[in-house]
Amino acid sequence: MSSTHSHHDHGHTHEHRHDHPHDHDHDHDHHHGTGWKATLKEFFVPHTHDAADSIDDALEASHEGVRALKISLFGLLATTVLQFVVVLISGSVALLADTVHNFSDALTAVPLWIAFILARRPATKRYTYGYGRAEDLAGLSIIIVVALSAIVAAWQSIERILNPQPIGNLWWVAAAGVIGFAGNEAVAMYRINVGRRIGSAALVADGIHARTDGFTSLSVVVGAIGVMLGFPLADPIVGLLISAAIFVLLWGTIKSLGRRLMDGIEPDLVHRAEHALEDTPGVMGIEKLQLRWIGHRIHGTAVVIISPDSTVTHADGIRREAHHRLERALPNVEDITIAVAPS
Repeated sequence: MSSTHSHHDHGHTHEHRHDHPHDHDHDHDHHHGTGWKATLKEFFVPHTHDAADSIDDALEASHEGVRALKISLFGLLATTVLQFVVVLISGSVALLADTVHNFSDALTAVPLWIAFILARRPATKRYTYGYGRAEDLAGLSIIIVVALSAIVAAWQSIERILNPQPIGNLWWVAAAGVIGFAGNEAVAMYRINVGRRIGSAALVADGIHARTDGFTSLSVVVGAIGVMLGFPLADPIVGLLISAAIFVLLWGTIKSLGRRLMDGIEPDLVHRAEHALEDTPGVMGIEKLQLRWIGHRIHGTAVVIISPDSTVTHADGIRREAHHRLERALPNVEDITIAVAPS
């Protein structure tokens, strides 16, 4: 982590200073709404950061991400193999759709794994910010793969509606659906928790997809029960519903990763940074504050207003203290440059 220790002698004053009174509470409790809607949204589109538990070392965060991908990859592959065996026995198209999606979700770990390894490489003259953006590109590949799997599942379901086929071993199909739900939900919880800790939107996105896979597996159980009750089209119809649900839930992930690629950042993190700077002794206001995610690390620039009577030594002390407070407020910080300007 580094800061630029050059004294910026700005003679102009910006009208957009953040001169807030400092008597507000800085505990930053997170209130993301209440009720079943908020609970449902947090379940399927969870926040990507949790400052209280964040890992503030870039290398450790990368190792943590790779370990999460390894464990979850093998867990999902085992689930997929079990389900595919039942597909061969039963001929269920809904279970086939679910199995294809589970397999694609397992494969999405590979580009993300490569991205975490790339992110460890030092910056170069061409890539002066390093290779952290590879993580966001991997997130885009996850979206593409999952969307393709949904298209394949929909095509198989339409084919089965037009050309119905008998389904056997329905209790096996139901059991495979339960196995799929249990395996995916375990992987989802693990990926999302680690993704939040290291600030990785791509890893959280991968966890959300595992979670949607779990619920599509439960839908397979519903389809099997429908066939047992004498409605044979229940199986392909559930397959179509699975595909539609994947597309709907994918939209939240597209927005999250798109925001990262456009250098968007959560307002709550900006709020914390503002409070950290404003509470620094000697800081009279904020002239500029810019933050952005590069992979799962935060980079940024800040210019704070200080008294025109401050000496160079005093200004340097204010800058160092402001930098220290920012690092405490934003544990995912990789590099923040802070400069001072006299009022």
